[in-house]
Amino acid sequence: MTKAEVTRFAPSPTGWLHLGHAYAALFAHEQAAGGRFLIRLEDIDGTRARAEYEAAIFEDLAWLGLEWEQPVRKQSEHFEDYRVALTKLEGLGVLYPCFCTRREIQEEIARAGNAPQGPDGPLYPGTCRSRSAEERAQRMAAGEQYALRLDVAKAMGLVNEDLEWTDRGRGVFQAQPGVFGDVVLARKDTPASYHLAVVVDDALQGITLVTRGEDLLEATHLHRLLQALLGLPVPEWRHHGLIVDENGKRLAKRDDARSLRSLRAEGWTPEQVRNMIKIQIDHVKLP
Repeated sequence: MTKAEVTRFAPSPTGWLHLGHAYAALFAHEQAAGGRFLIRLEDIDGTRARAEYEAAIFEDLAWLGLEWEQPVRKQSEHFEDYRVALTKLEGLGVLYPCFCTRREIQEEIARAGNAPQGPDGPLYPGTCRSRSAEERAQRMAAGEQYALRLDVAKAMGLVNEDLEWTDRGRGVFQAQPGVFGDVVLARKDTPASYHLAVVVDDALQGITLVTRGEDLLEATHLHRLLQALLGLPVPEWRHHGLIVDENGKRLAKRDDARSLRSLRAEGWTPEQVRNMIKIQIDHVKLP
């Protein structure tokens, strides 16, 4: 008997949804046919998330004809879940406080010359990894700002299994979590990074298939490591292609990139939007 799939669409209420979001939502909904389709609001960035964008997300998705389960999970209401995960990682000894400012990191990278590159640019050089426990405690007690980074090399040393993960369009991958270096998992003003929150959320919501854009494929290597460290179930993934503009550039909220809100105002129907997405996808290689 085929299991019922559980998928989710997880937008951030930091701008208007555009055609790319519509495709991601429709894709996830289609993959959940006969199963469960969830909406999650990734609103952990309190400085950018706005109530009007949240309301517009639900309005836009309903206009497209989508239905989803209630209640909707909002990350901002579940900070304790992320604290529990951080406490477990701290107990494993794989986190360390980083006191470096962005400027200091950039200067250190410049001094090093050819710094290793990751998906998001030069990797963190590990400046604070070797600081003594005494120095760390003193600086934290003095009230210095710091972030909690994952010691990837140490974390990998604790994993006693082959970290594989499956993308249903691309096959089986051997996880290479070091691709991001020692990533930040939390800051004083933000209790969890995207990487930690999404892993915890997917586990707590029982997601069996994570659908998302291919721009996040590399992140899955890191997420697989976090799942192993936290003892979480491992879903499968499906990374789909991205809808781009006439210049081949990925759509972004900051460009008001063909927002569903503006298309509705121009008189577009949901069917026209679906057809536009299909035309765009016909020009995108999907695995």
